[in-house]
Formats: sequence, C-alpha cells, structure tokens
Amino acid sequence: MNDRFNPTEVGDFSPKISADVGRPRWVGKAIALAVIVAVAATAYHLHVSSTASVAAPPATSVAVSVPLQQNIEARLGFLGQFSAVNRVELRAQVGGTLTQIAFKDGDIVHKGDLLFEIDPEPYQIKLSEATAQMESAKARLALATRELARAQELQRSEAGTVENVDQKVAEQHAAQAAVDDAGAQVQDAKFDLDRCKIYAPFTGRMGTHLVSTGNLVSGSRAGSSPTTLLATIVSLDPVYLDFDMSENDYATFQQSRAGHKGALEDSVSISPTGDASFSRKGTLNFIDNSLDRSSGTIHARATIPNSDLALTPGGFARIQLATSAPQPALLVPDAAVLADQTDHMVYVVGDDNVVTPRKVEIGDLRDGLRIIRAGLATTDKIVIDGIPTVRPGAKITPHAGTIQPAPAQAAEGATS
Repeated sequence: MNDRFNPTEVGDFSPKISADVGRPRWVGKAIALAVIVAVAATAYHLHVSSTASVAAPPATSVAVSVPLQQNIEARLGFLGQFSAVNRVELRAQVGGTLTQIAFKDGDIVHKGDLLFEIDPEPYQIKLSEATAQMESAKARLALATRELARAQELQRSEAGTVENVDQKVAEQHAAQAAVDDAGAQVQDAKFDLDRCKIYAPFTGRMGTHLVSTGNLVSGSRAGSSPTTLLATIVSLDPVYLDFDMSENDYATFQQSRAGHKGALEDSVSISPTGDASFSRKGTLNFIDNSLDRSSGTIHARATIPNSDLALTPGGFARIQLATSAPQPALLVPDAAVLADQTDHMVYVVGDDNVVTPRKVEIGDLRDGLRIIRAGLATTDKIVIDGIPTVRPGAKITPHAGTIQPAPAQAAEGATS
C-alpha cells in the first residue's frame, strides 16, 4: 500500500486549505472564547432555574370554611356507675335441710317465682299438732258452753245456784282462751311451713347460689340470730346511675337552677361503656344534702329506664346534664384546633390567602365538633383540612370545605 500524499486526490480542497492557512490565529481564539462563554451562561441559567423551582414550590391546596353556627345548651359531664334500685339478700327465716334450688345462676326471675325450698316435714308435723290442739280446744269450748247454758237454765228454775253459773262462765272463758291459744299455735306453725319456700320478692336477676341442696341452713324470723345467706337478687328496670359533682360543678348547677321550683326533674343523657352515643335518657332525681369534706364532692343520682335489660349494676357510663337553654355558638372540627402549650389556636385565612394563627378559647365537644367560646367571628375562614401541610405566614390555595356534625361521641363528657 502506498501511504504517500497525492495532491491530485484532494485537489477540490486545496483552496479551502489555503484559506484556513491564511486566516489570523486571533480569530480562532475569539471563536473558542465565545463558545466557552455561551456554554457557561447556559449552565448558569439552568442552575438558577433549578434553584428557583426548589425554593418556590406551588401553594398548598387546603379546605377552608366559616365556623358552623348552632344553638348549644351549656352542660356538665360526669362519669357514673350503675347500681340496682332494689338489692336483696335472700336468707331463710326457718332452719332445715335445703331440698331444692329452682333457678340457674344469673337467671332473670319474676316476682313470686319459687327460688329455694327447705324440707317442710318438721314444720308440717308442727302444724298438724297445733291443728289437733285446736280441735281439742274447740271441743272443750263447746262442752263448756253447753254446761253454762244448763247452769243458767237451772238457775232460772231455782234448781241451780249462782255460784254454779259463775263457775261454768269461768270454765267457758278458759275454754275460749284455749281455743285462741291453739289458733295462734296453728298460725305460728303455718307461718314456719310457708317460709320453707322462698320466693322472688321482685323481678330481677339472680346471683350465684351460695348453698347447695342437702346443706343444713339456719333461719331466724327477726334476724336476731345468725342466718344462712342463700343468694342475692337485684332489680334491673329501672337502674340508678350514681355520680359525684365537684364543688365548682355543683355551684354551676345551683346557679342554673336558681329559678327552678317544684320537684327535681332534670333530664340527663348517658352513654354506657361500649356505646358510641348519648342516646339513652334518664332523670336526675337525687342530690345529697352536704358535700363530702374529704373529697370536696357531692353525691348525685339519676334514674335510667332499662326495659331492654342492657344496663348492669356495677357498670360505668358517662352522663351529661344540661344547665342552660340552647344559645348560639360557633363550632369547628376538633382537628382544626391546635394546642400551643396552655393555649389553643386555629389557622385563619385572610383575603390574600395567607395563613395566620389565631388564639381561641375552646369549650367541650359536641357531635365531634369543638365549641369556640371566644376568638372567632362568624365570617372568619379557617383551615379545616390539610393542617399538617400549613405553615404560619404561608400562602395557600383555598377550596371550599364543609363542617358536618358527627354522631355524639361517648368521649364528649367534658364540662362545658
């Protein structure tokens, strides 16, 4: 292969080569410098644009709304415990061997249902003896009455004496006393025999039986001697809800009832444990007559209907007690209220869509919404959604939101 340069093979390029050779060197340097400046300017422009896009993100879109206006009554909230209106310890009034238990533990029994039976045979024997004595005493009384009649007849015919008549009168009185005593013995024996069966004193739920059949139980009519506890029974409808008011709450209650006259009939709403709403109603029917000096509280009680038997003595429930007539109030979602140490605030959106924190005074929860006592006007627009993405002083893109009450929650028991 011939690698030598042949001018005839590149004859078309010779003029250009000659032109480049004749161009001054400073022109090439100028062109190179211009290219470097252009590249640097482009790189700077791209860097500035990227930095600007990171530093200035688009405005956050959040939901805003004016506060919800509703008529709300002031109320007090407490935690209470159910108790039975009636609770009875079932004890025997006569002693003997327990022969029958007529219920299952935990059963709901009705008034008059048989619960226990004690061996009646000893008391049946006693009743038979008293009945026999009664018959004998009646026979003696009949004989004494006939003898008195004959003595009086003889006296009228002057065949008898006054002394004989008096004696027969005394014998008749003694026979009558014997009849009366025998009658009392019969009643006494019948009383014991009847108490061999123990019946439910009212409709309620039975506890566990504490004595099994075959055991000997002790009884006493007047409870003057030890007796055997057989079981307990509690009434279920209605039930009491017992709770305690603090001294401040009691003062608020007293002020709200200053003009109230007549019987204490105050409606209450309750939410038993496990219930999501305050749907059950009752009546406040008792407040104690003095404050407990050790706890600074006063005891109160409400009566709650329990026709479905869902409420159990010993269980707990929250109770709400209204202390005033409904009055206008502003409400916002509880999530829109932020805690700031001991204060609370909400984000208010101005006409320029800039977010500003506003200190507010809050009340209790109502249907999932927080009462605002002070700090907001009816026309203020507040952020109700997207709270974590909002920063004070930032500009946002608002869109209309709606404040809707939720079902009353059981946790809404705070004092208003």
